[in-house]
Amino acid sequence: MFERLLIANRGEIACRVIRTCRRLGVGTVAVWSDADRDALHVALADRAVRIGGAAPAESYLRGDRIIEAALATGATAIHPGYGFLSENPSFVEAVDAAGLTFIGPSADAIRAMGLKDAAKRLMADAGVPVVPGYHGADQDPGHLEVEAAAIGYPVLIKAVAGGGGKGMRRVDRPQDFVMALESARAEARGAFGNDAVLVEKYIDTPRHIEVQVFGDGTRAVHLFERDCSLQRRHQKVIEEAPAPGMTSEMRAAMGAAAVRAAEAIGYKGAGTVEFIVDGGRGLRPDGFWFMEMNTRLQVEHPVTEVITGVDLVEWQLRVAAGEALPLAQADLSIDGHAFEARLYAEDVPAGFLPATGRLDHLAFPDGVRVDSGVRAGDAISPHYDPMIAKIVVHGPTRALALSRLRASLAGTEIAGTVTNHAFLCKLAGHAGFAAGEVDTGLIARDLAALTAEKAPSDGAVAVAALTALGLPAKGATGFALWQPLAWETRLRQGGADLAVRVTVEGPARFAVEGAGNRLVLDRRDGAWWVDGEKTGLRAVRHGARVTVFGGDAAAFEVPDPLDRGAEAGVGADVVLSPMPGRVSAVDVRPGDAVGKGQRLAVLEAMKMEHVLTSARDGVVAEVLVAAGAQVEAGAPLVRLEAGDG
Repeated sequence: MFERLLIANRGEIACRVIRTCRRLGVGTVAVWSDADRDALHVALADRAVRIGGAAPAESYLRGDRIIEAALATGATAIHPGYGFLSENPSFVEAVDAAGLTFIGPSADAIRAMGLKDAAKRLMADAGVPVVPGYHGADQDPGHLEVEAAAIGYPVLIKAVAGGGGKGMRRVDRPQDFVMALESARAEARGAFGNDAVLVEKYIDTPRHIEVQVFGDGTRAVHLFERDCSLQRRHQKVIEEAPAPGMTSEMRAAMGAAAVRAAEAIGYKGAGTVEFIVDGGRGLRPDGFWFMEMNTRLQVEHPVTEVITGVDLVEWQLRVAAGEALPLAQADLSIDGHAFEARLYAEDVPAGFLPATGRLDHLAFPDGVRVDSGVRAGDAISPHYDPMIAKIVVHGPTRALALSRLRASLAGTEIAGTVTNHAFLCKLAGHAGFAAGEVDTGLIARDLAALTAEKAPSDGAVAVAALTALGLPAKGATGFALWQPLAWETRLRQGGADLAVRVTVEGPARFAVEGAGNRLVLDRRDGAWWVDGEKTGLRAVRHGARVTVFGGDAAAFEVPDPLDRGAEAGVGADVVLSPMPGRVSAVDVRPGDAVGKGQRLAVLEAMKMEHVLTSARDGVVAEVLVAAGAQVEAGAPLVRLEAGDG
C-alpha cells in the first residue's frame, strides 16, 4: 500500500478519498487554488500545496504543477478523482514518466474510450451491443444525412468527444437534419475543440442504466447496475441501485457485456459502462445498447458501495498497488436498495442556472451518508461545479429506501444561497418515480409541477416572524403598558411584504396575526406547535433573512425596521416605533419642515439607541409622543404632511 497519496482534485470527491485513506493509514496531500485556500478538503488532508489561481486552467488542470507537488511532498501516487484531469491520457503518461503511480486505468485504455465513435466500433468488435447508427469517419453533411435516413427517424446527433449533453441534438424530421447538425457541431467545437459527430437511432422511451466495473488490467468483475434515468438537460439528478424492474436475466446479460467491454481494453481500476435501454418494451436482455464508458470513478458511485458493502476507493488503491481483485464475481451480491440525490446551488426557476453565494447554514439529519466538500460558512465559487452535497440513503427495499430519501431531504437544512432542494423534495415524492416508472423524459414531462414555487403556509410565516424577532430565545413574558407584551414585524417573501403582529400569551406561547389569520404557537421540547398540532417546522435567522425548513421550506427577508424610507417609500406619512422601547428624544415640533433622512426621534430598545428618520421631504403635522414615554412596537410617533412646495 502507498505511504502517501496526492489527490489531484477538490470538493466532495477529494474529501471522499481522504476518508478512505485515513481508514487505511495512507497519508494524504491536497492541492488547492486561490479560491480553495480554506476549503474542507484542504483542512482534512495531512498536507496541502497551492498550485495556482482560481480558474481551473491555472490550477486543477495544470498537470505539471500537480506532479511537482506530489514529488515535493513525497507522495508516490496520484488519485485523480473525477473531472479535471481524471480522463486525460497525457496526464497519465506524465505521471508514469515522473515515477509515480496513477490511481486509474492506463493512458491507452482512456484513449480507447475517449471518442464515442471509435469506442462503439471497438465495443461492437468485442460483442457488446451498440445502438444502430453511423460511427464512421466521413463527416460530409450530405453523407450524414443519407446515413440518418437509413437509420430511420427520429435520430440523435452526438458529438464524438466530451459529454454532459453538449453537441447533442434530437432530429425528428429529415428537413430538420442539416440545421440540427450545424447547431450540434458548433456547440461541440466550442466545448471540446472537435466538431465530429455520430448519428444514432433515437430511443423513444430511454432509460439510462450503467454498470460498475472493476478490473486489474487482465480480468474484470461487475458490481451490478445503477439507474441514472432521472435527468434534466442530460445531467443526472437522482441515481439509484439496483435499477427498478431489473430482471436476473437482463442483469446477467448487461453485466457480462460490461465485463467484456472492460477486458477488451485491459481495464484497470474503477470504471462505468453506460447503456441506453428501451424502457417502452420493458427490461429485456435484447433491449440495451452501449453508449460510452467512463474511465474513472463516477459521481454516483456511493449507491453501488452501499448495496455491495464495497469501498471502491479502497479497491482502487489496492489494485493500483499491485494486489489482485479483492473479490471474484461469485462473491459479490446486492443488499437492499440505495438512492443518491445531488444537492446543487442552482436557480431552478431560472432554468437550473448554477448559483453562487455563501452557505449561511448547512445541516443534515443523522444516520444519512452525506458526501460533501463544503461546510456552513463556505462560499460557492463561480469557478467550479456548484455541488453542495450528495445525500445517500439505503434500505432493505426500494420503497423503504425512497421513504428514507424523502425524510432525509425533508430533514436537510440549507440557507444562504438558492438551491435545488425543493425540486429534489418534489422529485422524490413524484408518483411515477415511486412506482418505478423512470425514464430520461420524466422530469421534462412534469417540469412545471416539479419547479412550481409554493406560497409559504401560515404556519411557516408565523415561525419566520417569531424567529425574526428572536423569540422565544429572548424569554419574553409579561406585560407592557398594562397590555400583553407585543411586537410588530415585517417579512418580505417573493417581493410581497407581510405585516405580522406577535403577542405573548405565556411562557413560550405566542399569538401571531397577519393577513387576517390568527395562529397560536407553542415552543415545546424543541418543536413548534401550531394551533395545538406539532409540526416539523424549523427556522434559522441568518443576517437579514430567515429560512424555514421542514416541508414548508421558505426564505424570507427581514427588512430593517429602522429603515422606514426603504420600506415605506415616498408615501410614508406616519413614523412608527419599530419595537417596544423608550423614546429618549424628540427632535421636531409641529410645523417643522423636514427633509428625507432627517432625524425625528431616538428610541432606546434592546440596550441600544435607534435613530428614527423621515422617509421623505415634508412638514411635521403632529408629534404623537413625548420624550421619556414607553411605547409598543408599531406605536405612531410622528405624522407628516406634504409641504407647500
